[in-house]
Amino acid sequence: MSTTVRVVVTGATGQVAYALLPRIAAGAMFGPDTDVDLRLADIPPMIDKAKGVVMELEDGAYPLLARVSASADRAETHRDADWVLLVGSVPRGPGMERGDLIRKNGPIFVEEGKAIARHAAQGVRVVVVGNPCNTNCLIARANARSVTNDRWSAMTRLDQNRARSLLANKAGARVKDVKKLAIWGNHSATLYPDFTNATVRGKAASEVIDRGWLEKEFIPAVQQRGAAVIAARGASSAFSAAQALVDHVRSLVTATPPGDCFSAAVVSDGSYGVPNGLVSSFPLHSKGDGGYEIVPGVKLDRFATEKLGATVAELEKERDLVKDLLT
Repeated sequence: MSTTVRVVVTGATGQVAYALLPRIAAGAMFGPDTDVDLRLADIPPMIDKAKGVVMELEDGAYPLLARVSASADRAETHRDADWVLLVGSVPRGPGMERGDLIRKNGPIFVEEGKAIARHAAQGVRVVVVGNPCNTNCLIARANARSVTNDRWSAMTRLDQNRARSLLANKAGARVKDVKKLAIWGNHSATLYPDFTNATVRGKAASEVIDRGWLEKEFIPAVQQRGAAVIAARGASSAFSAAQALVDHVRSLVTATPPGDCFSAAVVSDGSYGVPNGLVSSFPLHSKGDGGYEIVPGVKLDRFATEKLGATVAELEKERDLVKDLLT
């Protein structure tokens, strides 16, 4: 017997959502035995456009799509939601600093948090994609105190996917050959793709690839990959971001294979010296029930520890910038 999952996607008329929605409807996110009640959420001026997306989803005749709707009313879209995928956010404009972007998006995620607390199902899980996703997640969580810390995550899976692909290409391997490559810290130019614990075909990445390249070329390439896509394409990542969100949720609802991990930003419990309450990316395991645990006992050498310290320091600065929105 199939079950039905109620899923909210915000920013439903954006490029990422347009690539994401048919994947959810087709079962890529929750599997072939789960029906989907799909709620498209956006701001009032975009709802007519969202209704066009609803028509396309209807015309796709997806067997698993039990219901699809669009609304700007969070009381409607978020009611009894099992998953809220916060894809929408204000994009960075010309000349806008990261701090400006954080302050611009803050009020949006205050309201999202309140709506989730007020309307969503008791067991709701929330994934923040809209950037800066770590701090947006921090803000939303602070405004939904009734939703426990373990129900929140922010997406660093695109960074992990990028890192695995770049490492595989350098090693002449397939992406599936790269394991245990975790992202630490912030989804920003300070993120740390941890090659020191990664393996390629079962061997340490640093045994297969020159460490100088890993330190000096690989890390900046991962950190700047989003900017490189924009420079080449004239627009930000869309279907790769949608794929990463599918992967993110699938990793939570599917047991992690032995000998591997996945990455997401979650509320820190103090592990690895990351201050309690910060939303930071860690290597994670899941039993497949939607929850996760931070992988214990990962060895971080001096180089890795310094990189983690730098990205955590940035997260602390971002937290301090929005302190007024966290109470």
